[in-house]
Amino acid sequence: MKKNLHIIIISLLFSIILWISISLSSDYYTNLDIPVKLIDFPSGYSTGSLTPQSVSVKIRGKGWKLITFYLSSADYFLVPVGTRIGKRSVRLSNYLVDNQWLTSDLDVSSISPDTLSFIVEKTISRKLPISPDLNYVFRSGYGLASPISINPDSTIVTGPATYVEKLTSIPTKAIEFENLETLITRRVPLKKIFGMEYNDNSVQVTLDVQKIVDKNFDNLLVNVVDVPKDRSVLLMPNRISIGVRGGIDVLGKLDTTKFNAYVNYREVVLDTLGSVVPHIDMPENTTLLFIKPDRLRYIIKKF
Repeated sequence: MKKNLHIIIISLLFSIILWISISLSSDYYTNLDIPVKLIDFPSGYSTGSLTPQSVSVKIRGKGWKLITFYLSSADYFLVPVGTRIGKRSVRLSNYLVDNQWLTSDLDVSSISPDTLSFIVEKTISRKLPISPDLNYVFRSGYGLASPISINPDSTIVTGPATYVEKLTSIPTKAIEFENLETLITRRVPLKKIFGMEYNDNSVQVTLDVQKIVDKNFDNLLVNVVDVPKDRSVLLMPNRISIGVRGGIDVLGKLDTTKFNAYVNYREVVLDTLGSVVPHIDMPENTTLLFIKPDRLRYIIKKF
């Protein structure tokens, strides 16, 4: 039995090969979804509308030819635009000669839908800001210590005039970050918008993630601004303490000289409670937690 095992295996393989060969010699039908691509636009023209953007092509051929076709087929059904501009409607069956990869040794039974509509119009260029499409989650106790940095923060967009004029920004592709606890830099591609071309196809996005901490700043002098020359205002007290939240590296570089505490003279004049709330100009990327005392009494003197 063992001596005949190799003969049995060879016979089995031969039978399988023979069956496959006979099967692939038969005719088969298959449907193929193919994106449509417009080519050969007049110089300075393009389109931002294309209906449909893909078609279903039913083809018939020998099995082995279909397998070869799937392995080597092109990515698009190509449609040359020609010199005509404006609104266009064409029959895709008229462009099989431009897609010989599809018709070589195969029969195209149908194209659905068979009609393609688009508008050929003049292109323009505009510089537009880039908006990051980010979804991020921080590790507990961490957060952004500064605004998200995008480099470059804008790009030149070229496309059909009526579509470019409606754009306000160019988004990046959606990207997610999880459990962030340190500064992270990532190269992110821009989201492709049909009919549009960009000078930059990707941007560098930086998230300055730091441990978020609280820090108190004491003995901060409060000034009264816009006081008439014949008036003076005495605040009681005229120094306050504040609590600030921010990134640990950001707060570590701050002192009281980085804050501006003040009261507007007009607010003093209009006050009916006998005390006013001071304003605080904060450094970027910090959050005010509290002011102590939160209201200041005052005395107005006239010269």
